[in-house]
Amino acid sequence: MKHAIPVEDLGPLATEMADAVTKCVHCGFCLPTCPTYNVLHEEMDSPRGRIVLMKSVLEGQIELEEAIEYIDNCLGCLGCVSVCPSGVPYGELLTPFRFYAEGIRQRPFGSRMKRWITKETLPYPDRFRLATKAGNLAKPLSKLAPTGIQSMLDMIPSDISTSKPLPSVIPAQGEPRARVALLTSCVQQVLAQEINWATLRVLAKNRVEVIIPQNQGCCGALALHTGDYREAKAFAENNIKTFPSDVDAILTNTAGCGSCMHEYRHLFKGSEYENQAVEFSDRVLDVSVFLSNLGITPPPDSNGSIKVAYHDACHLSHAQGITKEPRDLLQSIPGVTLMPIPEGDLCCGSAGSYNLEHPKIAEKLGNRKVENILSVRPDMVVAGNIGCLVQLRMHLNQLNKLNNTAGGVVDIPNVMHTIELLDYAYRQVL
Repeated sequence: MKHAIPVEDLGPLATEMADAVTKCVHCGFCLPTCPTYNVLHEEMDSPRGRIVLMKSVLEGQIELEEAIEYIDNCLGCLGCVSVCPSGVPYGELLTPFRFYAEGIRQRPFGSRMKRWITKETLPYPDRFRLATKAGNLAKPLSKLAPTGIQSMLDMIPSDISTSKPLPSVIPAQGEPRARVALLTSCVQQVLAQEINWATLRVLAKNRVEVIIPQNQGCCGALALHTGDYREAKAFAENNIKTFPSDVDAILTNTAGCGSCMHEYRHLFKGSEYENQAVEFSDRVLDVSVFLSNLGITPPPDSNGSIKVAYHDACHLSHAQGITKEPRDLLQSIPGVTLMPIPEGDLCCGSAGSYNLEHPKIAEKLGNRKVENILSVRPDMVVAGNIGCLVQLRMHLNQLNKLNNTAGGVVDIPNVMHTIELLDYAYRQVL
């Protein structure tokens, strides 16, 4: 697609935006894979429609206000990237455009308030834990709250576990095969800290020494996805400085965090940290990829059998191209049978803070996802991203409540992280 984007006026990421526009041939292969197009059935709520809109804004052909609603509706799942025959790097247009838009737009008060709450709580585990406790106390009054705040209260799990600080080092069990550093994920530390403990046990079992940098912070994913360029860079710079360089890999066990950390190379393009950011991003690996490459100690035999529905987190499958390794790990567990989920490539509706900002669209996608999951009658649902786990658990529980009210019976499967299931197999507690 030809363009007249003034690249020289739009900063260091302008060339990437323009290149993405150039590669789009408007073929429409992206439409069936786009969650919002599936829900809203509007051309402007499809990837190719949004590319035209962003191009037109950058060229000065239309005002930002004419396009921004459709851009905001995008989950950033990158499902379009996986099927695009022209190789359009849609994320390299969307993220810089959101940076650009946030610098000039005027948000209404309610939107600013909701963003302030998420920005000041989610990236900080202590604050977030306190906020979840306050939110649970406020839940009985949620119907009196504005719609945006009500959706946030509804998503808070009622069973937040007590904080159990992670050590700075976990030694390998036996002669070390590798030494890694682990990003612990700010939201995950509050909502499902057992995922990190399971990760540490599995790595130690496979003779991997793990460093947990105590001064690490949020990866910056929330800021990145919502267009806060300065905050995303600040979080990224802190992690680049904090994580050790003398490790074999920097591991993540959250798809959204891993995807964001691969974006550091773009955040610092043209700056003094560019080379460091590229080197850092090159060392980031999802824990499933690391273990698959390393080769794991086989889990012990089991007399039982378990049907597992593996959900592909978008920022693992589409953003990082990781689909085989988690399945390989799961299939290494004796007795596990993987059940393919219909429409498995379609986003569940979590998408970072999307289900907080666009609860109606997220609800439709969440319901669609759990209906597809239940259609294969699994014993367990497994995914590699905390946002997906929260979204799936919430919609499965809601469906269960509706069926109980109607007098029906639905077998609701357990929901857990890939690494948790592997940990269960090692500990023989399946």
